[in-house]
Amino acid sequence: MLRRAVFRFARDRKANVAIIFALMMVPIIFLLGMTLDYTLALRKREQLNAAADAAAIAAVRPAMLTQSDPAVVKATAAAVFASKANLSGLAAVPTPTITVTDSGLSRSITVSYTAASVNNFPGVLGKQTWQIGGSATAKASSAPNMNFYLLMDDSPSMGIGASAKDISNLIKFTAPAYQTAGASQNCGFACHQTNIAHDGGTKDNLAIARANNITLRIDLVTSAVNQLLNTWSNCPQSGISGGVMQCMAALNNTTYKAALYTFDLTLNELAKLTTPSLAGAQVNNISLMPVAYQNCVVPTTNCKTDNGTDIAGALKSIYDIMPTPGLGSNAPGDTPQEVVFLVTDGVEDKISATCPNASFASNSRCQQPLDTTMCTTIKSKNIKIAVLYTEYLQLIADPLTGIQKTDGWYMSWIDKYDQPTSKTGQIAQNLQSCASPGFYASVQSGGDISKALTDLFIKVASSTASLVQ
Repeated sequence: MLRRAVFRFARDRKANVAIIFALMMVPIIFLLGMTLDYTLALRKREQLNAAADAAAIAAVRPAMLTQSDPAVVKATAAAVFASKANLSGLAAVPTPTITVTDSGLSRSITVSYTAASVNNFPGVLGKQTWQIGGSATAKASSAPNMNFYLLMDDSPSMGIGASAKDISNLIKFTAPAYQTAGASQNCGFACHQTNIAHDGGTKDNLAIARANNITLRIDLVTSAVNQLLNTWSNCPQSGISGGVMQCMAALNNTTYKAALYTFDLTLNELAKLTTPSLAGAQVNNISLMPVAYQNCVVPTTNCKTDNGTDIAGALKSIYDIMPTPGLGSNAPGDTPQEVVFLVTDGVEDKISATCPNASFASNSRCQQPLDTTMCTTIKSKNIKIAVLYTEYLQLIADPLTGIQKTDGWYMSWIDKYDQPTSKTGQIAQNLQSCASPGFYASVQSGGDISKALTDLFIKVASSTASLVQ
């Protein structure tokens, strides 16, 4: 009987599903437990990676880049990490390993960690925790201390009307209907004449421009420098008085100084190297160079020409003033970086026996794009050059007839340097070659010179931090 019962049980298949299910429960429970704990561990790892990212970035912010004590830098990164790493489900708040590497103005910081994620199924997995780990590396260069030498073109060509309308109005108000006969009639330049009677005129063209509220290109340059040194309403940090330079110094936690010069045939000092605010007090002294009368430049006595722009000579004079630049760090014995900020229309107009493009053989008047030889000399001393090109364009507006006309002088001596366009011609090419890489900008007449100068300054002064991994 017993034997037959055993055989019947062996042949019966009705309970196999239950047996198989019971046998499969063990690996299923194991897999479910492992998946749940692994997923939770990955989530904690993502959160801890974010904490490491925040800690690394915090240690290379501008304010921290000025901190030379590695212990302070590490403590800052550790505090940021701890504030974000106190997560539930960890065996303990992990203590990060922080490595700080400084090289000149550059800093690299790595924040790495290991942690234990508590398992919900320790019996199934055979262990109480799941080990996780990660790291983040950030690099940044601190904004250097800088000395800025602002070099503004004040030659007669900066007396052009700031826009087509200003040019048209200036020609209109210098016409014979408004002024007695004289060589300055129908003039698109607000020439600052000191001997008006010599030309048979009655009013200085600059005075005519001022009396009729005509904005000149030098007015836009003055306004741009004023925004740079005195007043800027768009500083992203509240409570900062002054211009763009003071704002960026506060944002970058660095020190900037400024010197202010204009140039024509010579270099004219308005402010020696000083604080931006003291230099800014001299902005209103930016003015057009005077000419005795048309075709004569003060103080020349042999008045055969009205040349008035020696850009290379001004660069040579400023080079002789500037010291050898340092790295710009706060390390003992280090000195600031040195920067020339050149604002010009890029056309030299001077007397030179060696000028390859002399217009007049009799007196060697030289009108040509900037000779970049001096730029190369300056940059070889590790002095940076930033250039804002106020594009040189011909005067073609005829307010009396409404007909576009060609300016003969421009077409004869300048136009070839502005081809195919003023943005791509030889004048622009030479100025861009003069500038340090990335420190060149241009703006046409009527354009926003203040914005262009501000954007260029911020590009020179800015520093950013970035995550490497």
